[in-house]
Amino acid sequence: MSAPIRFPRFFVTTPSPCPYLPGRTERKVFTELAGPHAGELNDALGRIGFRRSQAVAYRPSCHGCQACVSVRVRADAYRPTASQKRTLVRNADLVVTACKPWTTEEQFRLLRAYLAVRHPGGGMADMDEFDFADMVEQTPVRTYMIEYREPSDGARPGRLVAACLTDKQGDGLSMIYSFFDPGCEGRDGLGTYVIADHIRRAAEAGLPYVYLGYWVEGSDRMQYKTRFRPIERLAASGWMAFDPPAPAPARRRRAPLPSKEQLVGTP
Repeated sequence: MSAPIRFPRFFVTTPSPCPYLPGRTERKVFTELAGPHAGELNDALGRIGFRRSQAVAYRPSCHGCQACVSVRVRADAYRPTASQKRTLVRNADLVVTACKPWTTEEQFRLLRAYLAVRHPGGGMADMDEFDFADMVEQTPVRTYMIEYREPSDGARPGRLVAACLTDKQGDGLSMIYSFFDPGCEGRDGLGTYVIADHIRRAAEAGLPYVYLGYWVEGSDRMQYKTRFRPIERLAASGWMAFDPPAPAPARRRRAPLPSKEQLVGTP
């Protein structure tokens, strides 16, 4: 006989300042991902709006606020915009590799460069090598570090210019956290390219969705997600088509990221 599946126990964090909307507080409900059925549990929770951070699955549970909305892109129906097509062409020579979730010094240097320019003083600004290793390596599910490198010169691998910590779920790819070289000459739009590449790869693998985490109306730092269409949001009645006004292309954002202690991976 197989062992029975234990129903997960859920807990709630204490309220803390909201990292997205000034003047509000946030609270999360979370559970541990552990044991032989961790992957199945993560898949099931992902379909109802949970996100993974290390061995924890969480979702917002804020009193009187439902601003955080889970969103996902329909990979099979995705059609890049004219701007996204240019970004895809400009970066088409990048070499993409799905690596095991094991950190390297090169990845950490890239992360530090990204945080210093895009999120100075944010919640992850003081992340050290051990924190980074915990974020990447403490995973009970099928996880990859997707690396994006410039072409090799033949003697050694090309320079790492972007990376994304990604979970492979039963119905799609979940982008946990991505980072890139913000000053890489001739490669504008690396963040856009990484998302578009995930959508393309999900479609090629027969996976219907790419999960982008939470979209927050009124938070500028979240608006980039709605540039990828068709996009769906999770409502009380289930997943449904979502058609918010597409934001204008933006070059750089300088908003603080939530801290590791707030159990946030890629928002």
